Amino acid sequence: MAGLPYGPLVLDHYLHPRNVGSLDPADARVGSALVGSPVLGEVLKLQIFLQDGTITQARFRAFGGGSAIAAGSWLTEQLQGQSLNHALGIRSQDIMSALNLPPVKMHSALLAEDAIRAAVADYTQKHSQ
Repeated sequence: MAGLPYGPLVLDHYLHPRNVGSLDPADARVGSALVGSPVLGEVLKLQIFLQDGTITQARFRAFGGGSAIAAGSWLTEQLQGQSLNHALGIRSQDIMSALNLPPVKMHSALLAEDAIRAAVADYTQKHSQ
């Protein structure tokens, strides 16, 4: 991460990521997402666990650069305790601003936003049957 102007929050989440891990994707209370491209060098797995309409757990795994790891870690902290509607309201610009990411790292914030949408869609699909 040398050479890029990362702020202390990005460095903290990169060096000490929160909520790393996995939840059971077969559990109806879990929404799972796997977004990104190994060819492009970044993949983000995000899972949310809901109880009584609230995201009580969020887990992630990121493969790629420090900004992807930081975005995934930060995102899990923001999602816990929130509703699906609140989760869907988190935008890449919010992630960029909160982490003070340089514009060249916008793809990491977009990846995190895509992961939210895909995890919510997976959860919703499980409950529409």
